[in-house]
Amino acid sequence: MQEILEEIIDYLKGIWIKRRYIIISTWLICPVGWYFVAAMPDVYKSDARVYVDTQSLLRPLLRGLTVETNPDTQIRLMVKTLLSRPNLERISRMTDLDVQATNTEQYEAIIKRLKENIKISSAGRENIYTLAIEDKDPEMAKSIVQSALTVFIENTLGETRSDSDSAQKFLNTQLKEYENRLSAAESRLTDFKQKYSGVLPDQSGGFYNKLSSTKEKLKAIELELLENKTKLKSAKEQLTQSIASSSAGENKIKNDSSIQTTYDARISDLEAQFDGLTLRYTDKHPDVIEVTRSLEHLNKQRSTEIENYLAATKDGGTNYNSLNKNPVIQEVQIQVNQLENLIASLNVRAHDYRQRVQDLESKIHTLPEIEAELVALNRGYEITKSKYEDLLARKETAQLAQQADETTDKIQFRVIDPPRAATKPSGPARFVFFGIVTILGVGVGVGLSLLMSQLTPVATSTTQLNKATGVPIFGVVSANQNLGLQKWHKRKTLIFVGSNLLLLGLLMMFMSYFLFADAIQAPLKRIF
Repeated sequence: MQEILEEIIDYLKGIWIKRRYIIISTWLICPVGWYFVAAMPDVYKSDARVYVDTQSLLRPLLRGLTVETNPDTQIRLMVKTLLSRPNLERISRMTDLDVQATNTEQYEAIIKRLKENIKISSAGRENIYTLAIEDKDPEMAKSIVQSALTVFIENTLGETRSDSDSAQKFLNTQLKEYENRLSAAESRLTDFKQKYSGVLPDQSGGFYNKLSSTKEKLKAIELELLENKTKLKSAKEQLTQSIASSSAGENKIKNDSSIQTTYDARISDLEAQFDGLTLRYTDKHPDVIEVTRSLEHLNKQRSTEIENYLAATKDGGTNYNSLNKNPVIQEVQIQVNQLENLIASLNVRAHDYRQRVQDLESKIHTLPEIEAELVALNRGYEITKSKYEDLLARKETAQLAQQADETTDKIQFRVIDPPRAATKPSGPARFVFFGIVTILGVGVGVGLSLLMSQLTPVATSTTQLNKATGVPIFGVVSANQNLGLQKWHKRKTLIFVGSNLLLLGLLMMFMSYFLFADAIQAPLKRIF
């Protein structure tokens, strides 16, 4: 550690011996650098802060009814694309910067400068954005910030409108296409049904289901027909037995009055009417004569009907059964008639189902192919119809969302701090540059001094001399004052200090020129 410390001290002594290089470098670098820093043009900063409100009241009300977009994502995208080429060209036109360019290279330089100088930053979750720029002209800086703010707001609001219009155009195009496809599918399906209208399956199912169902119904009808035929046979046997048992008893006709005819009720009414008339009028009265004539006519017709009935019973006809007054026989006769009618109806139905089964079995090789083609047509039609209805519903949703966007803004911009023209320059950071130039000049001088002390070394200690020569040192002899070395070294030290003090004074002058601008610059500007 002691050796390292001694070595550092030797380097410092070598630098001190060659300190004239520090003077040279500082005088060559610092004044020129300070002048260039002082000559740098002033820049003025203009900024604006805007708050983006994405918490619209309409948004939760329309949730589930319209297409929802995330406004925060949209804002972040607009922030990232604010410095895109089209936006920068628009800003240059709004601020008339493009007029200043006389050729393409100058215009490209303006666009590049805008891209590098416009700064946009976010405050985090609060959605507060800051737009800032530095320019030589404070009014131009304000104009650029105002234009960038306008582009940012208009692009964000216009993007929503553009998205809605694009969605509407796309949906209208797709709806038109699917409408044409649906019409074509309906036309194909209609033509197919018209072509095979007599052989297409109904709602009950396909060909095999229909054939199986028809056979099952035929079996059921045949079974029902067999049951009713058995019932009819039993009823007829019962009717025959009932007629045979009642022919010798109650049902035997004894006289005319025991037979009821279709004229009995009318004859009874006329007789009651005749009795009423004879009580009030004589036999010569016209009403009495008329009623008497009607009674005679009805009695003749009743006698004729009875004669016909008796003649039929002698021949063994069945009219007796129809006029028999026995309720059991009448009940059985009614049952026989009903069963005969039912059997006739079932025979017709059974014949119809047999024809259906034969017809289906004759088409067993053609109907399945027709059904398969029909299923394919129906499937394509249903898919197209479903897509069309889905697109129609989405179009309604998009229209509702567009109307909501047109009536109220989901995104609202509130300018917190509008851009202003700066009255005092914000840069450049001359004091920092002054310090950098000073450090650079001193650093170059120290480096040159160290380099020259290594190229032309001067021994400053016995240890350094011992290392350089390899000869042991036994003593040190001091220089005599008569040689004037001490005065010479003192004079060099004074020159070094004076040079640095003069440079420091010059630096103070440069710094005072900008520190006290009102007291120094204003009078100088009036003079010059």
